[in-house]
Amino acid sequence: MKKGMTLPFDENSRRLIIILVALLFITGITKSSQFLNVGNVQSIGKQLTEYGLMSLGMGVCMLSGGIDLSTVYIANLCGISAGLIIQSNTSGVAGIVLACVVALIVGALCGIFNGFLVSFLNIPPMLATLGSYELYMGISIVLSKGSTVSANGQFNILSAMTIFGIPFPFILFLLCTIILTLIMSKTSFGNKVYLVGTNAKSSKFAGINVKKTTLCCYMISGILSAIAGLVSLSRLNSAKADFGTSYTMQTILVAVLGGINPDGGFGNIPGIAFAVIILQTLSSYLNQFPAISNYYRDMIWGVALLAVLVFNITISKKRAKKAASK
Repeated sequence: MKKGMTLPFDENSRRLIIILVALLFITGITKSSQFLNVGNVQSIGKQLTEYGLMSLGMGVCMLSGGIDLSTVYIANLCGISAGLIIQSNTSGVAGIVLACVVALIVGALCGIFNGFLVSFLNIPPMLATLGSYELYMGISIVLSKGSTVSANGQFNILSAMTIFGIPFPFILFLLCTIILTLIMSKTSFGNKVYLVGTNAKSSKFAGINVKKTTLCCYMISGILSAIAGLVSLSRLNSAKADFGTSYTMQTILVAVLGGINPDGGFGNIPGIAFAVIILQTLSSYLNQFPAISNYYRDMIWGVALLAVLVFNITISKKRAKKAASK
């Protein structure tokens, strides 16, 4: 495996940093007073956390050669589970702690189930998680009886909290990014994920437990989705079975824009974090222009995803030709 595969900052990450600086420069020139203020920056930090966490999980699954289309619905299921516990528990902090623990367990179990479908039953990742997201949405509808589940205002403190002016949800996202970066770049598990993503058959012959590694990737994705669900519950004070359906497309876009190879084996976690910040900054910037309708947003993300895929494929071909000529 090439050393560059697991470096915390690769060429793509540096390119994203330049794009982010350029974007901030443009916003500073065109909408400085409306955009570059404390309130708006804090809002960006809060809004990116949910799909940022799910994008991290998506990235880990992609690195292993898979994909997780159920992240949004795991998050919703975990948010609903936590909301119901908070509603039925009157013991204050203890009830909130119990709700968080249950949500994390539910997320981990959902991830393990996805991993089981992919690694042990050999169902293609896209089909497996496409089916499981319908299952999780169905469970969410049954638990919530098709209605919105409220946290009764007890959970908002997590979303409203700031540390030195930085929103707590954004700090949580950064902590998850750092921890996941260390896991993927400094541990044997991370190396195994890259090897499995590069060539699962060769990894098996090399003595790597491919099934266990794949299962762990989906479990990590499930846990990150659970955290996203808790953040969403705190921010909105409610959870619903069909909330954030557009996030699925955004998590894929973020992972690919962050430099993750959809075929697996190449990319890094910091790139995902930079991509999330860029997309949320761009989204908030577009909101400053009333003439640009929200209906165009999905179209913009779709064009961006295709453009990034074409760019990455072109770069990969050039890299392959360069390596072959040596």
